[in-house]
Amino acid sequence: MNSIIIDDDELARVIIEKYCSKLDYLNIQSTFDNALDAIDFINNNKVDLVFLDIHMPELSGFDFIDSLNNPPKIILTTSDENFALNAFEYKCIIDYLVKPVKFPRFIKAVTKLDVKKRESSNGEQKNDEEKNELYVNIDRRLVKILIPDIYLIEAKGDYINIKTETKNHIVHTTMKKIEEKLPEDLFLKIHRSYIINLKQIIDIEDNSVLIKKEVIPVSRSNRPELMKRLNLLN
Repeated sequence: MNSIIIDDDELARVIIEKYCSKLDYLNIQSTFDNALDAIDFINNNKVDLVFLDIHMPELSGFDFIDSLNNPPKIILTTSDENFALNAFEYKCIIDYLVKPVKFPRFIKAVTKLDVKKRESSNGEQKNDEEKNELYVNIDRRLVKILIPDIYLIEAKGDYINIKTETKNHIVHTTMKKIEEKLPEDLFLKIHRSYIINLKQIIDIEDNSVLIKKEVIPVSRSNRPELMKRLNLLN
């Protein structure tokens, strides 16, 4: 993890740098005795973490954060306990260390960074999973359908038939409502009665597509969009 230290106190910089050297995953790229020089460095280098003092000449720690469009993660290191509440108004600040900083407290701070990273990763994974799932109401039961498994949706009066690799699901809803739930990059309505999974197309001929063993009509108004969405070799 690329890190820098910004502190006008030389001894404080030395202590934090020494602590960082004990952890393989923290790579101190540079240290600064003022925030102005650090801004230039951050704008030209990838920095993941900043150990930042609050009280510094010319530009305070908070002024430094405010000057950045997309600040990296920040661990504040200061001898002033009075700014803790202000500090956590910033999403980028993950901890607040009061000098003199002891090594156990330092470890606790950088561990928080790892926890936040894992929570973010888990959140992204969960969001991806949720995007691949669809729940439908069938006979008063909520049934989960994996969206990539759907190859065809067909309108049947007041119902729709959701066809998957393993099973068909008859659901009381409209084509408009199901269309709103499907990812646009994967599905396309090619006829007022049919929505298809573009990845499942086997063949296209005239005004129809072949999916599995089913020939599905393509309306004249929807054909241009279908052609646009396909990866055609002209």
